[in-house]
Amino acid sequence: MHSLTPDYLAKLRFDTQQLATLRALGEYRGKQLLYVAQSPEVLSDLRQVAVVESTESSNRLEGVVVAAHRLKSLVLKNATPKSRSEQEIAGYRDALGLIHDSGEQMPFSEGTVLQLHSILYRYMPQPGGHWKATNNDIIERHPDGSTRIRFRPVAAHLTPMAMTDTIVRYRSALDRHLADPLVLVPLVILDFLCVHPFPDGNGRMARLLILQLLYHADYTVGRFISLERIFEESKESYFETLEASSQGWHEGIQNIAPWLDYFWGALLRAYKEFEARVGTIERGRGAKGDRVRAEILKRNLPFSISEIEEACPGISRDMVRLVLRTMKAEGLIAPTGKGRGARWVSLTVTQATGTTPHKTGTQA
Repeated sequence: MHSLTPDYLAKLRFDTQQLATLRALGEYRGKQLLYVAQSPEVLSDLRQVAVVESTESSNRLEGVVVAAHRLKSLVLKNATPKSRSEQEIAGYRDALGLIHDSGEQMPFSEGTVLQLHSILYRYMPQPGGHWKATNNDIIERHPDGSTRIRFRPVAAHLTPMAMTDTIVRYRSALDRHLADPLVLVPLVILDFLCVHPFPDGNGRMARLLILQLLYHADYTVGRFISLERIFEESKESYFETLEASSQGWHEGIQNIAPWLDYFWGALLRAYKEFEARVGTIERGRGAKGDRVRAEILKRNLPFSISEIEEACPGISRDMVRLVLRTMKAEGLIAPTGKGRGARWVSLTVTQATGTTPHKTGTQA
């Protein structure tokens, strides 16, 4: 019934490609730790973008959608939730924030799982933080109105014992080094979803727990690149591999390979994206970064972010901000104010003319 028994773990075998993927992920983890140690300030923009994307994508995977301008206001805590969808967004924001701030120190325990679910539902009329009281089959609904049962989770009356067993087996396997954390994390997430311990919110909880357990193993890419967005962008494979690997779970004959391969592939994609974005931040590398940098270097007069955006169609404001931060760190440009009214000036121009940047209130 579980994927974390010593017998099941002992039977796992990995092919050459899978082993190469695990090695690559280990190497990326080492490089990320260096990036974070060397450039903590440079990565702050990535963190903010990741929080917005994670909150949006994890909820959208469950059919929860809000307008883009409301989403950002809610995530940045500049707005009060007004609808059920906004309440769900705000709850995920808070639970995600707790994991980003304290996930590494929080134990993987029944108390932590219940606490996270309670936070997820703190703005909702019905409280969270309680195991399910009735059975909850996972049902797939089709556009024509027909349905099919995708999976029958553990019965409600067996759920508390199943969750205790899941967590104890995971911690024991980790302590005894029965498998690499990159094997144990997706296995325990599959078990969690097969138990389906809550009346609602199980998918979002699984994605929050993925982040927390990866943090425990120092795979912290989810702090800077949204894993939830990557899951959403490949949602057909995400749901299909979970379903494929859950078949036979109750009998202990499940094939974990589809879910493992998908999970590792998604994590590898996140690390590759992280490295590419850090390269853009630190060196202005890449076609888009180079375009922004070239446009900035042409400016002799103070300029705003909006002006650079207009001159570089197809490039996001986040990319423009990243390049600005990089060039500021390199001593090439400086801001002449703060907030929305800030403008920027080239220090190479001011040095050549002998002038000094001054603060201005001109609207960007």
